[in-house]
Amino acid sequence: MEITITEEAYQSLLQQAKKDAPVESCGYLLGPDKHTVTVNYPMTNVDHSEEHFSFDPKEQFAAMKYARQQGLVIVGNWHSHPASPSRPSEEDKRLAFDPNILYFILSLAGVEPVFNVFSIVDGVVKERENLR
Repeated sequence: MEITITEEAYQSLLQQAKKDAPVESCGYLLGPDKHTVTVNYPMTNVDHSEEHFSFDPKEQFAAMKYARQQGLVIVGNWHSHPASPSRPSEEDKRLAFDPNILYFILSLAGVEPVFNVFSIVDGVVKERENLR
């Protein structure tokens, strides 16, 4: 099934990733259903790393609460790869604990940003589609 993202949500995460680079940026993507992203919920990469990210648990809770209050669902999480391709790293695969959400990766490594979405179940990656 096709995933769509509003231009506003995409521009929000793109600007966040550019601002945070070279550190990986991250957040949740929310929408009215599991196939439509309308909101980027920015999160802090508490690792402040150029090679991996971790969410702040308090921010995760706040995001879930916000989604419920707004009648939205968490479509997936996203993070940036400031200097590498838009595909899951070995660490991304190892840390993909929730088989019910999608994993979005924005690469800033090329001339133009590349934004892909994946499902990751038991370490097995399936590319869903290229969103940009």
